[in-house]
Amino acid sequence: MRDLGFALIGGRLSVDFCNLPSLPATGSSKTLSWEELVGFLRTTKIISPERSHELLALTESDPQAAFDLLNRAKRLRDALRFCFHALATRDFVSPEWIAPINEVLRVTEGHDELVGSGRSWKIEFLAREDSLDWLLAAIARSAAELLTERETPCIRLCANPACTLFFYDESRTHRRRWCSMSLCGNRHKVAAFARRHSARRASA
Repeated sequence: MRDLGFALIGGRLSVDFCNLPSLPATGSSKTLSWEELVGFLRTTKIISPERSHELLALTESDPQAAFDLLNRAKRLRDALRFCFHALATRDFVSPEWIAPINEVLRVTEGHDELVGSGRSWKIEFLAREDSLDWLLAAIARSAAELLTERETPCIRLCANPACTLFFYDESRTHRRRWCSMSLCGNRHKVAAFARRHSARRASA
């Protein structure tokens, strides 16, 4: 699978999915593709590399199933963008944005189970039925957990006007401004330095 050009900088699974497939520090966004969706699921370890190969082949073996899941994923991602933008701006979260999240939660009945991962353990969702919809279950649950936090969730929008990425601010002071310091933060510092240097030369 080729490099799909997305970075997991959101701090929460649903926030990373919300950012997909925007490219950090560019603000560019395009329609979510099947390859990008499968790549995200693999990168976040929702599916194994072997399962990702099976899913990529689904566009040939069962294109309708792939089409239906991709459309559901797009609706979920767009709803998350509206929800997280409202949280970031302390605005009202509309029930119509919640509907696609509940839609996924409703059709993905199953249970969490502790699964060994090396010397540690992780919680893994096991679907009751063998359908594709369960692939989005962990994302929908992550979003539901954020939306039900007692305190206002620390969802932020990157301070770079050219960037459209969200992130979960877990900094001690809750004053994080950039989706990534190595990307937007450093670029802002470089640009600010260049402006100051130019101003000094102009006044000299």
